[in-house]
Amino acid sequence: MGDSEKNSQTELAKDATPEIPNGGLKAWLQVVGCFFLTFNTWGIINSFGVFQTYYAADLLSSKSNSDISWIGSTQAFIVLILGALTGPLFDAGYLYHMLWSGIFLIVFGMMMLSLCTIYWQVMLVQGICVGIGAGLLLVPSSAVIPLYFSTKKGMAQGFNAAGSSIGAVIYPIMFNRLLPELGFPWATRIWGFVMLATLIVSVALIRKRDQHSNTRRKLIDLAAFKEPPYTFFCIAMFFGFAGVYVPFFYVPSYITYIEPSAASLAFYFIAIMSAASTFGRIVPNLLGDIVGCLNIMPPCIAAAMVLAWCWILDRNIAGMVVWAALYGFFTGCFVSMPPPIVVSLSSSLDSIGARMGMVFSIGGLGILIGNPVAGAILSSPSGFLGLQVFGAACVTAAAVFAAATRVAKVGWKLRVKA
Repeated sequence: MGDSEKNSQTELAKDATPEIPNGGLKAWLQVVGCFFLTFNTWGIINSFGVFQTYYAADLLSSKSNSDISWIGSTQAFIVLILGALTGPLFDAGYLYHMLWSGIFLIVFGMMMLSLCTIYWQVMLVQGICVGIGAGLLLVPSSAVIPLYFSTKKGMAQGFNAAGSSIGAVIYPIMFNRLLPELGFPWATRIWGFVMLATLIVSVALIRKRDQHSNTRRKLIDLAAFKEPPYTFFCIAMFFGFAGVYVPFFYVPSYITYIEPSAASLAFYFIAIMSAASTFGRIVPNLLGDIVGCLNIMPPCIAAAMVLAWCWILDRNIAGMVVWAALYGFFTGCFVSMPPPIVVSLSSSLDSIGARMGMVFSIGGLGILIGNPVAGAILSSPSGFLGLQVFGAACVTAAAVFAAATRVAKVGWKLRVKA
């Protein structure tokens, strides 16, 4: 009888999924490690506006705004679309292969960018090489944390996502200060060295917990699209990424358009939006842990929608400073909230990597299309007005489908955690 009980307990212990710590030193060190991954993935996506403005004025001045924006959009698309591949790789245990490969490519790409002089070279190294490197780091930056947190995962993901905002504050200011002093080659090399130093911290800290699951990992979880909440959320992310990043690419150019004498301030508007976005990625997630992220994200997107339409009326520097801060705050949820929402829409931790990768990939299609279209509109007779209307319309569609996600999951009742 005693042997039977021991064997039974042994089998149960073997099959049981380890309890999620939901805190502790090791868990919070994962947040620090993931913070520096987002610092160098979303952080560089959010910073592309400084390259857009510099390329249009100097290095690639013979190219149109739409042509230049294809560099940043291609980079962002590759970062996000690689989620479809790297999600299952993460689930299958290839975390460190992804980290080291991603670090090499992203740093190598920035170093090679310092040698570029023509369009195809910049597209190759910044759009493709850096994009692939950052893409290999994207899913690990979000998928490690749910393995260490349960009820606090929204807060943990909020602190993690703040890394992208802080990166998009530091990198544009650093680039703007180094550019006139050292020139473009050394400004980008120093950027690359900072990336290398911060990413080494991530490798030193991040550890993936063993989930003890024998479930076969899927590259794409097509069954997820049979669930209306997940499908609506993917559509919301497509339109959101198509529209939300239009200001991040084009606000510096808009500042020089409405006030040519303020050209030296244009670079700092990316930093203003990103600094405000830091709080927009932490505060909503803290509230999300209490009332549910799906009760917080739709109102934040609705506020961003209103601000996107208000951009049309804003034609002075002081007003733009206030607008940039508010817009940065309310769009912060697009980076910090998808991971915990995907977790809440998933029935098993084994499918998180694949489902998160699918969301990122669909968002990547949006950002690939959105900014080049905005650039083409800018070059048309409608100019900035057409660009602003396009961006606002996309954010409006994202707000509608985000609300539909919440309704599809928990219904119309307001006092329900979602």
